[in-house]
Amino acid sequence: MNQAVGTVKLRQPYVLFLGEETNPLKAKTAFGLRDWAAESCIAQTRLAGGTIELGLPEREPAAAAAAGARSLVIGVTPPGGRIPAHWARMLVAAADAGLDIVSGLHTPLESIPGLAQAAARAGVQLVDVRKPPAELPRATGQRRSGKRVAMVGTDCALGKKYTALALAKAMRAQGLNADFRATGQTGIMIAGAGIAVDAVIADFIAGAAECISPANAADHWDVIEGQGSLFHPAYAGVTLGLLHGSQPDALILCHDPSRTRIVSWPEYPVPGLKDAAQLYEQTARLTNPAARLVGVSLNTSSLDEAAAEQALVRAERELGVPAFDPLRTRLDMAVASIVGP
Repeated sequence: MNQAVGTVKLRQPYVLFLGEETNPLKAKTAFGLRDWAAESCIAQTRLAGGTIELGLPEREPAAAAAAGARSLVIGVTPPGGRIPAHWARMLVAAADAGLDIVSGLHTPLESIPGLAQAAARAGVQLVDVRKPPAELPRATGQRRSGKRVAMVGTDCALGKKYTALALAKAMRAQGLNADFRATGQTGIMIAGAGIAVDAVIADFIAGAAECISPANAADHWDVIEGQGSLFHPAYAGVTLGLLHGSQPDALILCHDPSRTRIVSWPEYPVPGLKDAAQLYEQTARLTNPAARLVGVSLNTSSLDEAAAEQALVRAERELGVPAFDPLRTRLDMAVASIVGP
């Protein structure tokens, strides 16, 4: 494996901090770690008013540390991706209990009043996963060895990370040389390496993507976690830079068939599958003229079995590529479509 830059080392196991969050869409980090690093998650802790439930034992930081936890991981995203001031008491208590504090949010942990001092007293680490490596290069735009499949989406928070993780696992199960490449904080926590591209200065996003998926063996596949959406009024710029730097050979379009509007931006409609596929192919071909759509991943979690099957059939008929739900269906046809003849 050709190691990507940005490796982080986290002390495990984790207690997952859920704040006072009530919206599961704002707890992607917590759910992602529970689902893909279950052996590392031994407890959850919440503030008053929080309703997110991971099915883990509820323990205060000191009790979690006594039970074996080594890090408290912030598992939710508050407004603006910034740590609220009133969280300081819980985070300081966790550091005093001997837990490293791990965050993927925009607020530097050392800026939280009292937290750096508590960490120094206890000899624990403050780990800002979202902080990108120093001196990232500009993109070269030059083709590099190895193969790449990138996850793209019609909106945010609809399964790009889960799709990439599931595909990488399925590809390895079939004997293929494949690695998941993380581009967001949760993926980095799961994989142990990567770069949170939404924290990179805009001029260097494509360069960061080249670093995440470096030159590799001719038969090696990088399975690249997507970020944002070209159709998102706030985050399309991140998506564009990641797509150009990734230079994908193959694209997987991720979509939630139950959505009609961009989450939290209701004045913006979710695009149709054909429109989305055409724009992503056109955009990707700037740096890889051979880029092609090879599959569509549907998040059917809000649908019953019959409705989910109908949605998959419609998507496959509309786009002419295999359609699947990474948590409900087999991935054999999707893997075969990625690899090609």
